[in-house]
Amino acid sequence: MVPAIAVADALRAEGAEVFFVGGQRAEAELVPAAGYALETLKVEGISRSNPLKAARAVARAGGALLAAQRILARRRPDVVLGGGGYVAGPVGLAGVMRGLPLVLTEADSHLGLTNRALAGRARRVCLAFPLPGREGPRYVVTGRPVPPATSERSAARARFGFAAGERVVLVFGGSLGARSINLAAPVAFADAPYRVLHVAGRRDAADVRSPGPHYVLRDYVAPFGDALACADLAVARAGGSIFELAQHGLPAVLVPYPHATADHQTANARWMQAGGAAVVVADADLTAERLRSEVDALVGDPGRLAAMARASAALARPDAAQAVAAEVLAAAAGR
Repeated sequence: MVPAIAVADALRAEGAEVFFVGGQRAEAELVPAAGYALETLKVEGISRSNPLKAARAVARAGGALLAAQRILARRRPDVVLGGGGYVAGPVGLAGVMRGLPLVLTEADSHLGLTNRALAGRARRVCLAFPLPGREGPRYVVTGRPVPPATSERSAARARFGFAAGERVVLVFGGSLGARSINLAAPVAFADAPYRVLHVAGRRDAADVRSPGPHYVLRDYVAPFGDALACADLAVARAGGSIFELAQHGLPAVLVPYPHATADHQTANARWMQAGGAAVVVADADLTAERLRSEVDALVGDPGRLAAMARASAALARPDAAQAVAAEVLAAAAGR
């Protein structure tokens, strides 16, 4: 939901009225907390391994399409913005059926199933990365929308009890967590000579223990920009959060999730590595010893760490949310 909320904020700054249609997962908490109305649909992803679950998902999608049509008839929007995922499918299709202009955003290094299905009917498709075969006037590379970088590094450090001169390594894996990273990090950094902020995620937090006072453990941090702002180096997965790392000029040790669709996290990680901003460790190769070795090598080489920080900042697209918002407003105006 991070990209969608960032675009919503940019649209609201231009005077637009924004509401969300979503499911009943993270958006049920994040969207109202950001100050937006949320309409919910009962829908689920289509399983590729369980025929019964796949059939149930298809049945629910039909019901969700009808529900989405009712929502749009009541709300009467001027344009629909779809962010991929199984909720965006019925809402985007309902919008097209009502003759509304459709704008899509793709946050990963491949076009997801929903966006592939709707791309031919979209006024514009905003891409995080250039994608082979997705060129021409319909497609525009905007980068992935993320919140503005937090500039109050001293305040962010004070929040977690870090002093100005201390090296801080941020470990995270998304709102739910990343189990292999969560299990390796406390062992890897048990006696580290630097500080660690580990945001374990709500799913795994009960199974993770801080190994000492140098190691700050949280299940969840909001706003997450504070965690990014206080760090000198990150250990993370390689989903859309790589754009948040770049937004804050953070170098990283990236451990791509091996089961991501089309292995897009590996592609994301390699993009950041090619830009000089990251070291990549395959999930199968992740051990506490390997993690400690990679992080120590970076923390112990200030020149290399600084160069990677500059490279990370160079990859940032700080105007991505505004660029997507401009496409949405242009579509609404018929331009």
